[in-house]
Parts: sequence; structure tokens; C-alpha cells
Amino acid sequence: MQQQQSLGMEGQLEPYFSHPEGFTLFEADALTLLEQLEPEQFDLIFADPPYFLSNGGMTCKSGRMVSVDKGRWDKSQGVEANHRFNLRWLEACQRLLKPNGTMWVSGTQHVIYSIGFAMQSLGFKILNDIAWFKVNPPPNLSCRYFTHGTETVIWAARDENSRHTFNYQLMKEMNGGKQMKNLWSIMAPRKSEKLQGKHPTQKPLELLDRIVLASTNEGDLVLDPFCGSATTGISAFRNKRRFVGIEQNPEYLELSIRRLREAEQGQ
Repeated sequence: MQQQQSLGMEGQLEPYFSHPEGFTLFEADALTLLEQLEPEQFDLIFADPPYFLSNGGMTCKSGRMVSVDKGRWDKSQGVEANHRFNLRWLEACQRLLKPNGTMWVSGTQHVIYSIGFAMQSLGFKILNDIAWFKVNPPPNLSCRYFTHGTETVIWAARDENSRHTFNYQLMKEMNGGKQMKNLWSIMAPRKSEKLQGKHPTQKPLELLDRIVLASTNEGDLVLDPFCGSATTGISAFRNKRRFVGIEQNPEYLELSIRRLREAEQGQ
């Protein structure tokens, strides 16, 4: 695997962690760092941004009622402020994509409509909206709504002129020889993916493996601006891609490093 390239940026922010095989973590506010990086560096950006759903509600986890509050970073500031935030970080990411690069963004109804509208406003070329069926979602405790069993993942190219990577044949092989549809049945992260610790919005490795394998090639550079416990990075590492992650919580950066060490042992 190629070594991590030097990331041009204003100032001299040193990585929190850097692995010789191209796995780099920064402790920083995503917006601040995204706007400092030099443009057109990344082949793929996956983002799992704040969903703005930490509003004092409750959910069910392992048969128990628990709060959905994940932290101040996930609290809504109101529809207009939330949308301005989404426009700003998406525009920063668009600037960082290579001309043929693509971006994937996950979300629930709390945020995905703002994301989609912001992408259209900025001139992204939306390629697919993936319906991720979680297979084993928690029950709805209020019994006043349908159980929330899906998330949407938007896949978009940088602009209308992009010639995006799509490893069609590989996706077909992974789907038993048939064209893969945009409905993906993938379970939430298993216990084996949380042996090093837990993150409240952790995504399953199977989901990120499919995204990385579908839209990049070996040696490509992947960015996750809200990397959490670095599931995107673990997938990139396992599949011989290079990775840059941005996270402002040192606890989750340390968790990411432990997960990388675990992945190294499994090679």
C-alpha cells in the first residue's frame, strides 16, 4: 500500500496519529480543518454528520429504555441554523474532492432532506439514494409511529462533469451474480465490532466495506470528516485504501487507534 501523502494546509496542525500504511487521524473541529486543507485531494468522502436528534427523547437498547441524547454536538440549533451548517461542511468537502471523486452521506429524516437539498444547491450530481434496512432495529416505544428501520445514504459525484468510479462487476459478484439494488439489508454493528469500545453512532463495517469497494480503487484516498470510532478508516485499511479522519473527541480517537491495532492483528 502507498504511504500517506502529505496533506497541504494552512498552519502546522500535526496529526493526532499517523500509521505508515496511510491511516491518519486529526483532533480538530471538522469545519475548521476542512476549510484549511488544499483542494482536490480525495477520491472518496464518507460523512456521518450530526443528525440533530438529541432532543430529550427515549429509545430502546438491549431491552431497556435509554436516552437518545448523544452530546451537545447532536443538538438541533433550529432548522435554518442546521441547514447553514450542512451547506458549509458540504461545500468544504466538495472543494476537497478530486474532479471524479464521490461523496456518501448517511442520515435519518432529521437531517437527510437538508443534506439532499444542500447537495443539489451546491451542484453535486446525485447518483443514488441507498435505503439501508437495519434488519434488527429497536422497537418504537411510543407505539405512535412505525418502527424506524432504515437510514438513507446519498451517493453523489462532485459535479455534473465527474466521471465517477463504480466497480459494477464487483458489486454484482457480491450480490450473487445479479445487479445490486439500492436497498441494502445490513445489520447494525455486531458485538465483535465493539470489543475495543463503543461509539453512539457507530456504523457497521459491512456498510462501509460496500461503499469503499463500490466507489474506490486500491491506493485511493478516503476522508471521513466526522470519523467517530473510524469505521470508515478500518474499512479503508482492510481494503488497501488510504484514510484521513477528523474527530474532536480524544476518547474516540483513542478508540479508533485500538480498532486499527485490532484490524492489524486480523490481517
